[in-house]
Amino acid sequence: MGNLKIYQDNYVGFTIVSNCFIDEYMAEANDAQLKIYLYLMRMMQAGRPFDICDIADAFNHTEKDVMRALKYWEKRGVLSLEYDGNRNLVGIRLLEPDQTVTPPVSGSSDVSSPSRPEVLPQMKDDTASETADARACVPAPFSRPSYSLDDLKAFQEKDSTAQLLFIAEQYLGRTLSPSDMKSILFFSDRLHFSDDLIDYLLQYCVERGKKDFRYMEKVAISWAEAHVTTPAEAESHSSKYDRTVYTIMNSLGKHNAPTRREAEFIRRWREEYGLEPAIILEACDRTVLATDKHRFEYADRILLSWKEAGVHHKADISRLDKGFQKEKPAKQSAVRPTDKYNRFMQNTYDYDELEKQLLSNH
Repeated sequence: MGNLKIYQDNYVGFTIVSNCFIDEYMAEANDAQLKIYLYLMRMMQAGRPFDICDIADAFNHTEKDVMRALKYWEKRGVLSLEYDGNRNLVGIRLLEPDQTVTPPVSGSSDVSSPSRPEVLPQMKDDTASETADARACVPAPFSRPSYSLDDLKAFQEKDSTAQLLFIAEQYLGRTLSPSDMKSILFFSDRLHFSDDLIDYLLQYCVERGKKDFRYMEKVAISWAEAHVTTPAEAESHSSKYDRTVYTIMNSLGKHNAPTRREAEFIRRWREEYGLEPAIILEACDRTVLATDKHRFEYADRILLSWKEAGVHHKADISRLDKGFQKEKPAKQSAVRPTDKYNRFMQNTYDYDELEKQLLSNH
């Protein structure tokens, strides 16, 4: 199919929307927020007066919905809500998407000034969450600035940037967009990540199937909040929140973050032993059935024996189980009743014997 020609018969009325808004803000907004922003642009360029009720009626929303959308856009820095001395909304000032919002002027009643009050007016059906929304208008310590093209150009001219952008393109398998490069600038400029840490961040996210820079920014901010400064620290921090790690912890009856020693066991099972999660979880399930003490050590014995026996899939475990079932009758007949009684009356566990019993009772 060829390219389509787009045209209109009437060139009199139109509404201009910033390309920066389309590139940087539109993807993250929901339908209601986009409709209300475009309606504001339409009213501004037409010079028509309106109120909150008019917007609510136009889109079949409640006034609360409209106020929530306005506060969202104020938080993003594309508009400023203006109030009189009684905290009544009297004006909306649209800002350039990459323009920094002027701080509020306390007690000002001048509707021409882009004030941002600390407490926003409550609609008649507002809840306490609205107050939280108002407080969220204050920029977060690690929020991404609206970088200009000049900022991006200066970043690209740095000696190390070209190599960093090349590495990013190799990980992602595509050419970086200006928005992508602004995210990398954010990691370096605002979060103060080294090139090595940015490299590790990109690799970490791509390995988990996440190539969206919005996801990467969330991970980067969580690292910055945890004071992560090196790839080693990032690896240690991430292991605490790895879903597989928590699954293994839960399967062993643990519901807290892993200790350093517990994390080392899990790392060994996954990296040194090279066992897939299903095999690790199978060993954990058998461990829980066999003992309530030293579970990591016990599971490690099982997994090491499976690794040495060449286990790569759960089907291999069934093969080992059958072998132990054949050996079980002969071993049981060699155990005298008194020995069997004494073994189960001991206060400490015989790990070797427990392992054999566990593997033979699949």
